[in-house]
Amino acid sequence: MSIDEILDDMDDLLDKSAGVPFASHKAIIDGERLRELINDVRLNVPQEIKHAKMVEYDRDRIIREAEAKAEQIVRQAEERAKVIVSEEAILREAKKRAYDLITKAKTEAEAVKHATDTYVNKRFKEAEDFFNTGLQDVQQRKAKLERLKKNKQAAQQNANNPEM
Repeated sequence: MSIDEILDDMDDLLDKSAGVPFASHKAIIDGERLRELINDVRLNVPQEIKHAKMVEYDRDRIIREAEAKAEQIVRQAEERAKVIVSEEAILREAKKRAYDLITKAKTEAEAVKHATDTYVNKRFKEAEDFFNTGLQDVQQRKAKLERLKKNKQAAQQNANNPEM
């Protein structure tokens, strides 16, 4: 069950709860069910973190592959340059082409690294926003439950003390 589904269940729990007489904005909910849902959120958060770590691992793998590809291109360029050593002009051209290939490979590797970093940072920001929103929602619901509990206790005390 995903965190979004659990939060939807919490919403449903509130929607299906019985209202408190004379207080339409308050409701009586099943505390055990809410605690189960909160525990489910706690159990699912590590899955979201694992997913973020997998994204980070993929980013590192892509960077390693790009660097290996760049090194391969450099080696190939160097080998080609060694084979063409026959004349000075040809040698200069080979070095120029090798340099261009290295520059191109490094530029491509940097572009891949930058794109990967941007993607990972975006995913981490999304995860952070998601968890912050979820935490705020849980805190608000908890505070609401506490208010409901206090109001219920106050109502019971008022019912037991009709003199007030």
